[in-house]
Amino acid sequence: LYPAPASRWLNNRLITLQGWFINQFTQQLMLPLNIGGHKWALVLTSLMIFLMTTNMLGLLPYTFTPTTQLSLNMGLAVPLWLATVIIGMRNQPTAALGHLLPEGTPILLIPVLIIIETISLFIRPLALGVRLTANLTAGHLLIQLIATAAFVLMPLMPAVAIVTTLVLFLLTLLEVAVAMIQAYVFVLLL
Repeated sequence: LYPAPASRWLNNRLITLQGWFINQFTQQLMLPLNIGGHKWALVLTSLMIFLMTTNMLGLLPYTFTPTTQLSLNMGLAVPLWLATVIIGMRNQPTAALGHLLPEGTPILLIPVLIIIETISLFIRPLALGVRLTANLTAGHLLIQLIATAAFVLMPLMPAVAIVTTLVLFLLTLLEVAVAMIQAYVFVLLL
């Protein structure tokens, strides 16, 4: 689906735009990370492109969007989240465990906050998977409902059906943006 760069000195516009987009995304993603975290750039950028591609292909008529299934999203979120947690515990155990207790916590709240932060740490992959699934499913359902309404209203009230079709077109543009943004948010929060 994506063109590969040729061995020429100058590429065409599509390959140049694709390279610019991937470079911008990778720079934005790696900005808050230290040099050791930059080895994740290829995995995370590939995940972003995969999610964006499947989300966008799912907007085509009569296609199935795999990212509307919680099983796929959890299958992506849990192993990658677990890898980041395990590597964080291995490389910087003090900093990783330090996130479980905010600075300046009163003594009486320490056990409660550690439990709450541990639970929030373990809920994070579930939240990632459910967020992607819910947002894409909601958009698809809304498009389906408005398209059905426009189709049913066409013989009854043509003016209302035209306005509904215009709303459907604008909603489809919004869904294209949501498909790209959700892929970006999934990878960024991972």
